[in-house]
Amino acid sequence: MKKKLFFITIFALLIGYFTVNYFIGSTSLKSIRNLFSHQQKYTVKKYIFPYKLISQQEEHISQLQELMSKLNWLEVELDFKKNLDDITLIKREDFKLSNNKIMFRYEFLHGFYTGIVGKIPGGYMDFHQDNLFVLSSRGVLGYSDSFDLKNNVNDEIYFKQIKNNINDFIGFDQFQKSVTLSAFSLKDIYIDKDKIYISYTEEIKENCWNTSIIHGNINYENIIFEKLFSSKDCIITKGSNQNGGRIVNFDENHILLSVGDYRSRALPQDKKSINGKIIKINISNSNYEIVSMGHRNPQGLYFDKKNNLILVTEHGPYGGDEINLIETNKINKDEPLNYGWAVVSAGEHYCSVNSKTEEQKEKCSKIYEEFPLYKSHTDHGFIEPLKSFVPSIAISEITRIGEKKYVIGAMGQGKRIGDQSLYFFELDNENKITNLEKVRVFKRVRDLIYKNNKLYVFLERPSTIGIISFD
Repeated sequence: MKKKLFFITIFALLIGYFTVNYFIGSTSLKSIRNLFSHQQKYTVKKYIFPYKLISQQEEHISQLQELMSKLNWLEVELDFKKNLDDITLIKREDFKLSNNKIMFRYEFLHGFYTGIVGKIPGGYMDFHQDNLFVLSSRGVLGYSDSFDLKNNVNDEIYFKQIKNNINDFIGFDQFQKSVTLSAFSLKDIYIDKDKIYISYTEEIKENCWNTSIIHGNINYENIIFEKLFSSKDCIITKGSNQNGGRIVNFDENHILLSVGDYRSRALPQDKKSINGKIIKINISNSNYEIVSMGHRNPQGLYFDKKNNLILVTEHGPYGGDEINLIETNKINKDEPLNYGWAVVSAGEHYCSVNSKTEEQKEKCSKIYEEFPLYKSHTDHGFIEPLKSFVPSIAISEITRIGEKKYVIGAMGQGKRIGDQSLYFFELDNENKITNLEKVRVFKRVRDLIYKNNKLYVFLERPSTIGIISFD
């Protein structure tokens, strides 16, 4: 009898459970549901009918994903720029790094929606006095004086947008021409005293591109940019990420600019072209001279004035990212220092792994005949890199953090996602790399700034500013 009663009770409870579950969310029990608060109803769903809650959440997420997939993020970002709304960052949980440093992280809530790599939003940073400037790949420009440079305790950070005319030089028509909505974009921001410089991919003529610079006077309300430098030559392309575009100061009258090869392998060895080069530009008359050549896609650039060194980081092909050193006392405008691309590299052409058909293999073979990618630089009259990374780490910016102490960023993606890291190293008395240390940050590192004993890191996916103190 007890056993029979037990099963009847269990059966009744099950019937009751599924009956109530059936009516959860329906209008039939509206009057009863109104007796409970939102939090009470949520608690019942969470602990008594969890799968119902999960199902509703999954449906909601699916609806949001469908909505987001239909958005034109390029238009969203440009509309945000037009509205001049504040850029808001929210404090995320502090992150302990493997070198025992703490990274304070501030994530962008809006304003930075697209990037130079597909739909990965990104941006660049620099300081004017103690105000941090940020620039998106589509021209959203803002500044903040809200960073607590001592403790970084702010829960939210606000960047006030600065009105600008960047879209007079590159705008929606140019951005959307890239097959990935990525390649044609802004490439760097550099601030010197009261001048601001921005590099970008310019459409020199219809569907023909190269890297240019605009500049303007710092104004916290409205910056009017003018053209500083542009090339007469251009490369016909539907989209290339091998643009370079880093800007640094060289002296009172000159800046340095890195220019990529735009996937035109012959240009880095052509002295008549600016592509695949580090060039020195006179800011008074826009004249330039070649500092070094034989570069593929120089992503990072730093002039260490104290040690008279220029450090260049560049993307290699399939493998072979490089750190290159330019000794300033060896610069010769008539005979630029040559780093070998596309004759030498520790990596390989992408066709070596992507060619499947006989026709593709034959085409790849002809590429190697013209650009053999020898493994020794010195044996063929070129300068050896300080270091080659094989496999590639998707190397990005470089900066100095102490006496001959430096750090580089790595973006990584796909199978190389593990290289979303910072690499710290030192140079010895012979300018050789020592004490190389990899520190994972688990996000793509786009930009680096060192100021007041703090390293500011622009991270992607999502756009985030990380701060590491060296006090």
